[in-house]
Amino acid sequence: MRTVMRRREFLHTGALSLMTGFCGRASAADTAALERRRLETLAEANRSIRNCFRRHLITSYLPFHAMYNLGEYPCRKPWDPGAWDEQQLDELSASGVQLIQVHEEWNDAQRLFGGDKFSPLNRRGFTRFVNMVHARRMKLIVYVSTGYFERNDPDFRPEWARGNDLVELWYHYARCSPASPGWRAYLLPRIRRILDEFGVDGLYNDLGYLPLYRTKPASDDVPAFEESASYDGALEDLLGLIYAEVKRRGGIVKVHRGGASQPNVRSRVYDYLWVGEGANNADVAREAVRGHTPYVVPCLDMSRAHIESEDELYLHAIPYMQFPILLAGRPFTGERAAIPGIQYKAEEKDFWTRHARAIWRHYQANPRGPYSYGWWDSCPGRPKARATYFKWLKVYRPMVVEGTWAYLEVRDSDLFANALPGGVVASVFANSKMYLVLANYSHSGAVVTTRNPFRDSIAGGTPAASWTLPARSLRILES
Repeated sequence: MRTVMRRREFLHTGALSLMTGFCGRASAADTAALERRRLETLAEANRSIRNCFRRHLITSYLPFHAMYNLGEYPCRKPWDPGAWDEQQLDELSASGVQLIQVHEEWNDAQRLFGGDKFSPLNRRGFTRFVNMVHARRMKLIVYVSTGYFERNDPDFRPEWARGNDLVELWYHYARCSPASPGWRAYLLPRIRRILDEFGVDGLYNDLGYLPLYRTKPASDDVPAFEESASYDGALEDLLGLIYAEVKRRGGIVKVHRGGASQPNVRSRVYDYLWVGEGANNADVAREAVRGHTPYVVPCLDMSRAHIESEDELYLHAIPYMQFPILLAGRPFTGERAAIPGIQYKAEEKDFWTRHARAIWRHYQANPRGPYSYGWWDSCPGRPKARATYFKWLKVYRPMVVEGTWAYLEVRDSDLFANALPGGVVASVFANSKMYLVLANYSHSGAVVTTRNPFRDSIAGGTPAASWTLPARSLRILES
């Protein structure tokens, strides 16, 4: 039987409570009182804040994403979700995770078990996993690519591709051109099939894209659009067609262009932008993505980066209306880089082969952990990562409910008794409460004095106006 993607469960997205009044679930008086508090808070914010880096009305925002590792691929035997996954999904759902994202191990891109890049490695097992996720009222998006396609796949056609293949680990990915009608004719029906047959709630699109204006055209290309350093015309058109298909089904689109970059488009063709692969410096990454179009989901590449504590990931994200993705699911053992019969790039020539095999050696020597949970995790894994994620989730969740106005990087305001110290950034999130985010990016402590008293959102306590910020720290206050 054909499975159709379920519509977004609006109330589960963190929609503002006053919206329930429109559905008859709250009295008109309660709804009016809540909206009055919201408008009074917004009036105060707008009076107090004269200038900021970005001002944004938060709507339809699901900030809490987990990248769920289904298992190893390539593999000796396909993964098969069971009771262990039920327990993991219980924990994620109960803690507030809203969206589960699976990477390329969900499919059979190398055709090892009779499948392909656009179908599940284990169809019955994947159907069971989809049902597990939906039973816990979370959304599920799956990996696709509008660019990367295995050059050795029997369906591949050379006329679809431009140069600069991605050759890593076991794969040899051509970069298929968004301007190729032949590639589009192959790709689009398969994406529609994923949306309609497998019960998923949307797509994670790893673009596999290099700008067309500076690469040699594919022989099948039709140059229909402007292509320049500031505009990706054919890419915008292709992504727009896919976005429309997903939205007709009530779904979600996340894209990844590469590193800290975003697609150069002029219309809305995705909901979330995933950034951070290859980023080894959190400060550099923060500055690179702070101005990107909302909503941004950062994933600092912990296979390369070093942080002083898990809290540092949130220091760089929350002040800019971002929340890091959680790497979760089954342990990423690294065995995928050691499967007999698979040809791999040599460790000395390929970072990802080295990284995966280092994880595999650690897993064999330490079968009880600490585990890594994805390509972008450290080796060994980070035992405090999940608890820290859940801690900041609880704080961030009420700050970004539907209808919140965010004032990012406040530059001129009446909020403070004195100028902010160097290296300190302040942002405001206003709904029925006002939340003041103070981030100290410097390597020395600082003191901030507010004109009005606030309460610490984590520590609680008596409202105060003087706030000590240790070096490299984040503090969230509420009115």
